[in-house]
Amino acid sequence: MTMEVMIVAGEASGDLHAANLLRAMQRQDSSLAFCGMGGNELAAAGMEILFDAAKVSVVGLTEVFSHLGDIIAAQSTLRRRLQRRPPALLIIVDLPDFNLWLAKKAKVLGIPVFYYITPQVWAWRSGRVKTIGDRVDKVGVILPFEEQFFRQRGVNAHYVGHPLLDSVSVRMTPEQFCAKHGIAPTSRRICILPGSRKREITCLLPRFLGAARLLQQAVADDLVFLLPLASTVSARDLYANGLAEAGDLDVRIIADERYEVMAASDMAMAASGTVTLELALLDVPMVVAYRFSPLTYRLGRLLVRLHHFSLVNLIAGHEVVPELLQDQVEPEPIAGLLQRLLDDDGYRQGMMCGLADVRRSLGEHGASERAARLALTMLQEGMQNG
Repeated sequence: MTMEVMIVAGEASGDLHAANLLRAMQRQDSSLAFCGMGGNELAAAGMEILFDAAKVSVVGLTEVFSHLGDIIAAQSTLRRRLQRRPPALLIIVDLPDFNLWLAKKAKVLGIPVFYYITPQVWAWRSGRVKTIGDRVDKVGVILPFEEQFFRQRGVNAHYVGHPLLDSVSVRMTPEQFCAKHGIAPTSRRICILPGSRKREITCLLPRFLGAARLLQQAVADDLVFLLPLASTVSARDLYANGLAEAGDLDVRIIADERYEVMAASDMAMAASGTVTLELALLDVPMVVAYRFSPLTYRLGRLLVRLHHFSLVNLIAGHEVVPELLQDQVEPEPIAGLLQRLLDDDGYRQGMMCGLADVRRSLGEHGASERAARLALTMLQEGMQNG
């Protein structure tokens, strides 16, 4: 009898890590079937997509309100599937508020729940730890200190390592990449990473392009701006948010070569998120920026007590890469920091050393396989209990 597993993931990085977990589970048990919510990565891995994750991939309180119809529709679709065809296991990946609602339903139905890649409850809204403990049977955490944090609070947590170590790899050298795309090898290449959500694109891309324009005016080098296309974003989204007016810049949109684009870049301007760790693993110095809606930002200031907001700096415990938040995110300061990376070898080298320390702290490869073993153990336990 074929066992079905439901996987629910949200934004592009969650979709990618969930897809790698799915493949790892299939390698260990090829009889499994999968359904759930995800994006292009999970679809390519063979999962039956019940709801498109791009419709609910939002951040911030006000943004949730504007997508409430899609969020309710997604919950309804997934809950109906849980009720009518209960899977042997529900795997939730990040997306905490949405996924913990779904986990509550699964708990009522007696479906075991595995939480892979938990929210950063150690940073803010720590009250969610109790909710996770009540609704989730087992947790797979990806940062070294998270296992102890959860276990001290009664949650069955297991450190599996960071999945980026399994997924971040390149298939060509920077020289090969430049030759393929007709980019002069003597150019300075700057990666533009404005996020994987439409609101992030709307907020950050025009400012990043403004910084690109200022930087091009300030330096004599030939600059090429590389813009990898996230799986949850279309080229239309990019052109609607400033790219159509960037004719004076050499901007290349590159699809399907995300890590090759990053590895071929001399530096990057990036939205805060998983992408900062991807850049760190590829040895790419960066400027990190983020903007929330005004209401979300004001609420966040009341709830969050951190000296840094980027994952690179949080893991390092000090500032490795410069961070610009909210009203600081404007073309002039972004361009100034990028120019410093271009001109100041000591500053650049210090950042590179810090990135190397962060890479070492993330541990070893194999997170997807270790998480898959935890999930399969839960399936076996469920069969025995059933």
